[in-house]
Parts: sequence; structure tokens; C-alpha cells
Amino acid sequence: MRRALAKPHPRVVGVDDGAFGRRDRFAPIAAVVVSAPAYVEAVRRGRVRVDGTDGTDAVIALVAATGATAGIRALLLDGAVVGGFNVLDLDRIHAALGVPVIALTRRPPDFARIHAALRAWFGRDAERRWRLLRAHRLVRVPTAGAPILAAAVGCRAVDAVALVRRTAVRGFWPEPLRLAHLVASSGGPPPRERAND
Repeated sequence: MRRALAKPHPRVVGVDDGAFGRRDRFAPIAAVVVSAPAYVEAVRRGRVRVDGTDGTDAVIALVAATGATAGIRALLLDGAVVGGFNVLDLDRIHAALGVPVIALTRRPPDFARIHAALRAWFGRDAERRWRLLRAHRLVRVPTAGAPILAAAVGCRAVDAVALVRRTAVRGFWPEPLRLAHLVASSGGPPPRERAND
């Protein structure tokens, strides 16, 4: 990661989900590859099951579908979940893609409330999801406003903080994540992956 930060325009991919309704079976997700700070190189859309278990595989496949994996230096995620409580396995994503994975959140999670919701809604699978959510400690990323929090896999916390700052164009939020959210929320249903859905 340190060598990537030394380059003038490191390539970073951001992945985020878009808006979805309570009764939707699927939520849209998008991957945007950016040559930092703001040159867009590739965009792909996909989907995940709302509150499902396919998020990790979907993120890996979506990033691979950008066709830019050889040159990507890091993956930024807006949180460790997509599509509600579809919890991501950051370690497996890191192992599959071979790049550092950094999951960001704008505010401190209410872990007690999250744990209670998982136990209420997911029965025997609640503890697996909880372990994934708590697998990595959150570190503060200082900003001009309120700090954001980051969980980093495959790089030092100090390098994760430097990358977040390097990819922010306006304000404090990384441009790859801002763009990924816009693309995922750009309208229309997520693309169909199987004819039987």
C-alpha cells in the first residue's frame, strides 16, 4: 500500500449499494474504478439479496467484472454490509482480490442495537454475521468535520487513513465511494443474473 500511495494516481475501486425498499428481494450495488483522485476508469452494476448471504461473492465478482483488477491498489467499501444485513467477509474479499480492503462508516455503530437486531431476525445465522461485523477494529480517520471510522484488512491503519484522505475530492468522503453510491442508485432495477429469479 505504501508504494501505491507514492504513485501520483493510484487506482482504487469503490463499492456501495443503492437505495432499495423494504419489500425488495434485491438491492443494487455498483463498483467504480477511479484513478485517484477523480478520473473514472470503469463502472459496473450488480445486485445482492436483501439481508442475504451473497454479498461477499457479489462484491468479488463485481470488482472482477470491472476488468481492472491487475492495477487496483485497494478496495473501499461503504461499511461492512450491503443490502441491509448482508454482511461482508472482509478477509475473504482481501484474499480473493489480493488488495487491501478498507470499510468506512460515517458514524460509530450502535453495536448493542445491531447485535439485538441480528438475534431477532436471523436466528442461528446471527452469530456468524455478528462475528464478521466485529472481526476488525475500527480506527478513526480525522477530517475537518466529524471523524469517520475505518476497518482495514491487508494494510496498516495509517496507510488506510492516508488513502482515504488521498481519494477525497471535496469534503471527507472518498470519491470512489461517492460515485459508486450514485451509480448504484441511478435508477432502474438491478441487472438480472439468473432467469429464474
